[in-house]
Amino acid sequence: QVQLVESGGGLVQAGGSLRLSCAASGRTFSSYHMGWFRQAPGKEREFVAIISWSGAYTYYADPVKGRFTISRDNAKNTVYLQMNSLKPEDTAVYYCAAGRPMAQAMGDANSYDYWGQGTQVTVSS
Repeated sequence: QVQLVESGGGLVQAGGSLRLSCAASGRTFSSYHMGWFRQAPGKEREFVAIISWSGAYTYYADPVKGRFTISRDNAKNTVYLQMNSLKPEDTAVYYCAAGRPMAQAMGDANSYDYWGQGTQVTVSS
């Protein structure tokens, strides 16, 4: 069992930065791949980024590539999402998720086993 708690969201102007954190409880955190997803009002939940259990592999959705960076610290049971050059279209509730998705399913929310409660990110123009 893994419990996830996100933090770090807030209101920022376009072009600004935020760093989201996701703290995990449970001894098996380091055995899970960790993903970030987001959901804007009236839209489906969408994949943002994933990092492998060891941190050696990362993958990003095209809209955030080059602006967002996912990282993890297994000693602290924490995964991060550094978000730079934020745009109004990045406004959403951001969720972290733990799972062991196959490569072809890493963008599928149904492939993740555990979810946090989400943190709101609002980017003003």
